[in-house]
Amino acid sequence: MLLKDKVAIVTGAARGIGYGIADAYAKEGCNIVICDIAEEASIAAAQKIAKENGVEALGLKTDVTNFEETKAMIEKTVERFGKVDILVNNAGITKDNLLLRMTPEDWGKVINVNLNSVFNCTKNVVRTMLKQKSGKIINIASVVGVIGNPGQANYAASKAGIIGFTKTIAKEFGAKGISANAIAPGFIQTDMIESLPKDYIDNIISAVPQKRLGTIQDVANVALFLASDLSKYMTGQVFNVDGGMAI
Repeated sequence: MLLKDKVAIVTGAARGIGYGIADAYAKEGCNIVICDIAEEASIAAAQKIAKENGVEALGLKTDVTNFEETKAMIEKTVERFGKVDILVNNAGITKDNLLLRMTPEDWGKVINVNLNSVFNCTKNVVRTMLKQKSGKIINIASVVGVIGNPGQANYAASKAGIIGFTKTIAKEFGAKGISANAIAPGFIQTDMIESLPKDYIDNIISAVPQKRLGTIQDVANVALFLASDLSKYMTGQVFNVDGGMAI
């Protein structure tokens, strides 16, 4: 098992890509902390993962935009498991609009949830990882943060910020046994995508060289690789999981 007896925190993991990553880790023997703003969904997701994979799992309601709440979440994890081997910063939202119509509130909300949360969680976990002299930080960015997208100035800025943050902390902590990498998914088949009109989805697919939407498993596979020792000499990298969109 690639992650036997490891401990991973995955934010925004009650559903979607975050849940898929947590489940992939659990299948490889990793104990999981599901961190999400939705308390009941967090607990239910943790219980499901524990039951199906025979690992320990903890569901914690956490507002990742709140520095003190993320600090408490890390402390509860260490109290329960004694360590944190892997942090996946996945929590994110969209508030799409063209720049001329975008409100300061919608700009601020997306930056706060998508980017400030990465600072909060990483800042609070890194002391534990420094004591351990080991740790894996995996940040979920987006192809939009690499190539931009009309109507998503706030989202693109937040995801591009994650990429810059990832490269910087990789340099700061590389000599301390801590790696940091980012995954930049393209258009992934989730509930949000499936709710869009068919013609819009067809237009997306036409722009993808592989001519299909990605799956949650496509992203989870890369997250698993980055969490494991298979990637131990890799840090500060951005892995595009986008069917070729960013070529």
